[in-house]
Amino acid sequence: MEPFKLIHPVDLHTAIASSGGANVKFIAGGTNLVDLMKLDIEKPSQLIDINSLKLETVETLPNGGVRIGALVKNSDLAYHPVIIKKYPVLSEALLSGASPQIRNMATVGGNLLQRTRCPYFYDTSFPCNKRVPGSGCSAINGYNRMNAILGTSTQCIATHPSDMCVAMAALDAIIHVEGSGGKREIPFHEFHRLPGQTPQYETTLKAGELITAVELPPIPFAAKSHYLKVRDRHSYEFALASAAVALNISNGRIEAARVALGGVGTKPWRSLEAEKALTGASADEQTYRKAAEAALNGAKPGNYNSFKIELAKRTLVRALKTVGGMS
Repeated sequence: MEPFKLIHPVDLHTAIASSGGANVKFIAGGTNLVDLMKLDIEKPSQLIDINSLKLETVETLPNGGVRIGALVKNSDLAYHPVIIKKYPVLSEALLSGASPQIRNMATVGGNLLQRTRCPYFYDTSFPCNKRVPGSGCSAINGYNRMNAILGTSTQCIATHPSDMCVAMAALDAIIHVEGSGGKREIPFHEFHRLPGQTPQYETTLKAGELITAVELPPIPFAAKSHYLKVRDRHSYEFALASAAVALNISNGRIEAARVALGGVGTKPWRSLEAEKALTGASADEQTYRKAAEAALNGAKPGNYNSFKIELAKRTLVRALKTVGGMS
């Protein structure tokens, strides 16, 4: 770890004003950033500790949605009664991630920004375009069992690691940010970037911008939702495949659906194709299997992760059956 300056701003204005200059990072729980600093992957010259900022509330909005402060801890959000009642998929996703100790430290804003766990990214002895642009992607021809099969490019096949973000993708969350240029709102599907030819750029945040909150829109049928995660072991493990789903079923037909996948994409993977296959169709296993086929259409596996195609399909079908009352 290289030397760095640590400052403690007392308010949001001071924090943003301090974020100018190259290689400055905000830090809250530090559950990902500190690890990356120890491995000399992240080398900030200055850290801005934002824990004193007033961004720790969960509030119900007049329109029925919910606004979540960026500093709300993952554990607190998972057990919040409003989230459990109105957005159970988010509570389940949070509780399936990391360990209780990490969830007690990790924040919503930090979870949105966590970086891939691709082993080649973490090992600085291997080339990695995400870590050193233009150096190459060791995972493409390497041991890529945990890597992505959706949204990949010739430059990067790293999987996005978050469980929380998969649920938020399904819920059409809106991310509130503030920087020297003022405030703006970023639709969730626009926040994370596909790797393309520039995998080092992972989000659409501008330099110096700080995530202040996440807004969940009012989705009445989100109360009937579920997050299913399949992994090598039950505790403290990243997803091989996961699915966040919500269904609005009336008289045996699906009126609306939300579907997002994890463990298989280079970003939290909202599947509009699966939602289209579900909407208007009968709420039965045949429909769910058609939706799963649509969701994985176009998947591009590597040498060691082709099993993820069928695994993701089965994971999605099982999650849909659970929400549809067939499990």
